[in-house]
Amino acid sequence: MEKPALHPYIPIAIGVISVSMSAIFVKLANADAGVIAFYRMLFSVLIMAPFFFYKYTGEIKRLSYRDWIFSSIAGIFLAFHFILWFESLNYTSVASSTVLVTLQPLFAFVGTYYFFKERLSIKTILSGLIAIAGSVLISWGDFRISGSALYGDMLALIACALVTAYLLFGQDVRQRLSLVTYTFVVYGVTTVTLFFYVLFKGESFGPYPAMDWLWFLLLALIPNLLGHTLFNWSLKFVSTNVISIAILFEPVGATILAFYIFNEYLIPSQIIGGIIVIIGILLFVLDDKWIKKLFRQKSLDL
Repeated sequence: MEKPALHPYIPIAIGVISVSMSAIFVKLANADAGVIAFYRMLFSVLIMAPFFFYKYTGEIKRLSYRDWIFSSIAGIFLAFHFILWFESLNYTSVASSTVLVTLQPLFAFVGTYYFFKERLSIKTILSGLIAIAGSVLISWGDFRISGSALYGDMLALIACALVTAYLLFGQDVRQRLSLVTYTFVVYGVTTVTLFFYVLFKGESFGPYPAMDWLWFLLLALIPNLLGHTLFNWSLKFVSTNVISIAILFEPVGATILAFYIFNEYLIPSQIIGGIIVIIGILLFVLDDKWIKKLFRQKSLDL
């Protein structure tokens, strides 16, 4: 992987903060899950369109058959990730849903090993397990193994597997395509998929209260165009594993926001879990080759 001008961990950190707001905006909206996801993606594509058609139309003509297939599969996976995750928020808390949907290392470690032959050190696996344990502890008191909460938890877990698959396909395609072209194609496929899903389900495209339209727009601007786009940029320089570990910080941010907005109170296990998540992420970061190179460079400068 080539060396970027900006250290990948900086945009990844901004991306994690951005996607932490996603569950809050979804919870505030009153529309069905598919409709929320559709407008989130539609607004994202419309905002990107002028920039894409101004500068990047030439690149799309050079896309190989493999790039089209992989980008389309990634877009479909992303669509159903949003559908299932947004739906899960109707049945369980923000804390439980975001914890389960961010347990991506469970799937990413297997996926990158199988598809990209990436070797996993014991320290990498240990850091992932520590962060996962912290994520589970965040909402330990909220997990309810019965009724609607269990259904919501299962939806969030499946959504987690789907978004990991989306990142794995993106890791392959992003080695050959620019950020804008890849993102525009994938978001376009996701939007079309969601459009037909809403039609199939018989859900309404409108009208909705003005505040709902605001939440749709904010979902497009912050978690999508800022958060997910930064992740897509990073895929050219880092493994899916790096992003999957970093996203484990999302429940921390989402839980804090849910406390202030929805009065979902924090309990000691959630606070301790947040600290454990941060420890796991730091352990993983210190094991990464980018940090090692950075420290070696600083030593040479001194």
